[in-house]
Amino acid sequence: MTLQNLLGINRLQAHHAEAVAVQKLLASARRNLADAHVAGISTDNRFDAAYKTIMQCAMLGLWANGYRTATSQPGHHQTAIQCLTLTMGVAKDDVIVLDSLRRQRNVTDYEGDPVSEAILAACLEEVGKLLAHTADWLRDVHPDLMEQ
Repeated sequence: MTLQNLLGINRLQAHHAEAVAVQKLLASARRNLADAHVAGISTDNRFDAAYKTIMQCAMLGLWANGYRTATSQPGHHQTAIQCLTLTMGVAKDDVIVLDSLRRQRNVTDYEGDPVSEAILAACLEEVGKLLAHTADWLRDVHPDLMEQ
């Protein structure tokens, strides 16, 4: 599957990213990851903040490539995460882990299962790597989106 194929089946939409919007979303991802490290709140809320960072990084990869998810379509979170290999060259094994965190988020949000300390710790490690990769990738591949 390619990004163009996903556009053709309406999983993605064309999108023109502005540098200001990219920088704003990247700053928000950094704030969410910082919030996820605050020990004074529940593991569930820390996990939720970390998961938001995953989605923001996935959106940045799509935006920089001229796409965004079709949010009216079910499964747009899954689409965004699974596109990370195509958009930013994230290793498939890492995408599998990130997608498992998406599934955990669904169980937590829709069934009320609590997030364990171990899952939160694993999530924070993965999200930290993804955010660093995203910032490096944007700087290296799309420096025009990093300039004001």
